[in-house]
Amino acid sequence: MAETTILRQYINVAQYKKALSLSSPVGWTNRFALAIVYLWFGFFKIIHQSPAQELVANLHKVTFVHSIPFNTFIIGLGFVECFIGILFLFPKLTKLAFIVFVLHISTTFLPLFCLPDETWKGSLILTLPGQYIVKNLVLVASAVTVLFDYRRKMKRASKKA
Repeated sequence: MAETTILRQYINVAQYKKALSLSSPVGWTNRFALAIVYLWFGFFKIIHQSPAQELVANLHKVTFVHSIPFNTFIIGLGFVECFIGILFLFPKLTKLAFIVFVLHISTTFLPLFCLPDETWKGSLILTLPGQYIVKNLVLVASAVTVLFDYRRKMKRASKKA
């Protein structure tokens, strides 16, 4: 009985339920999917085991970030990706998650323009790395779903208040 009282001091059940209600089941599915992808991909960049490392290294050489040592850059990128994954798990941080996501995801399309020999076989024919990049459109759709789901829930909550 005393343990329950102590736990209730630290965990406000009403606030927890409110946080969970800020996203629908579709929103939570997309949040978890984005978190898994970003944490997974980010972690492998941090430990230098990413299959995209060569592509990132080549892009690093041709962009303005080449002044940052590559090892520092790839680890930093991995931490940013992990941070994005964590942010998506907290509905109240949806706007921040989406902003950081947009900044990050926009850079993932750069190889299509900066490294065409590595991403295109011919007119509208992508290489495997090119396909890897274009699949990020699915991540964009998922993140937009999360953002609109959150906005819809917030509008409903403000109408009830």
